Amino acid sequence: MEEIVSQYIKSMKIAAGLNQQRIFAAWDACSGAGPFTLKRFFKGGTLYITLSSSVLRSQLLMQKDVLIEKMNAFLTQDELFTDDNRTVGFITDLKLK
Repeated sequence: MEEIVSQYIKSMKIAAGLNQQRIFAAWDACSGAGPFTLKRFFKGGTLYITLSSSVLRSQLLMQKDVLIEKMNAFLTQDELFTDDNRTVGFITDLKLK
C-alpha cells in the first residue's frame, strides 16, 4: 500500500506541495508555536515564520538549531514526506520574524 501511495504522489506531481504541508505540520508539532504563527513560507531549504509574539520569537531563536534537527527528524518519520524531491526537501535554515 505504501508503495502505491508513493507512486501515486509522484505520478500526480503533488510531492512538492505535500512536502511543504508536511514541513508546516512539523513546525507546529516541534515548536509548539502553531497558535502564534501568522505566516509560513518555505523556499530553498529555508523555513520563514512570522510570529505574533516577540517574546516567543526570542525564545525560539535561541533554540533554532535544535528546532531544525527536531523538524527534520519529524519529517524523516513522516510517511508522506518524500525526501528525494528536488524542489522541497529538508529544512536547512529557519528565519523567524
